[in-house]
Amino acid sequence: MNSKDNRNGYRIEILLVEDNPADARLTELALRDEKILITLSIARDGVDALAFLRKEGIHAQAKSPDFILLDLNLPKKDGREVLMEMKNDVKLKHIPVAILTTSDAESDILYSYSMQANCYLVKPLELDRFVEMMNSIKRFWFETARLPRRDEISEQEYH
Repeated sequence: MNSKDNRNGYRIEILLVEDNPADARLTELALRDEKILITLSIARDGVDALAFLRKEGIHAQAKSPDFILLDLNLPKKDGREVLMEMKNDVKLKHIPVAILTTSDAESDILYSYSMQANCYLVKPLELDRFVEMMNSIKRFWFETARLPRRDEISEQEYH
């Protein structure tokens, strides 16, 4: 998707999977941009994230995300399990996933890429560096890269 598509009214649906309310709020504020139409949904744990993605229960009417920011250290079901289940689900595996976590463990980095994460980002501790990282995400994923358009994906394509 390029910014022209976005200015023409295509809203980017982002799912943020983050259990820390302060980090979720900071991410929400950093992603705001008058040039890019963004809707941010937040799941606070891995079980809720998968229910959202599968449109289960209270998420039956949820829009499928175009992009996911996924923390690894989550309650109920951690981000590693969420990533594995997503990438093994034919209806979810096409959604780009950026790991956004405090872990800089090589084992987490290797696991995430082996499970087909699209990128691995370690949350900086400094506010200005975090905002800079979010701006880089917006520039690359929402202005430069092309995301699959959810309105173009039909059930037929999953078979």
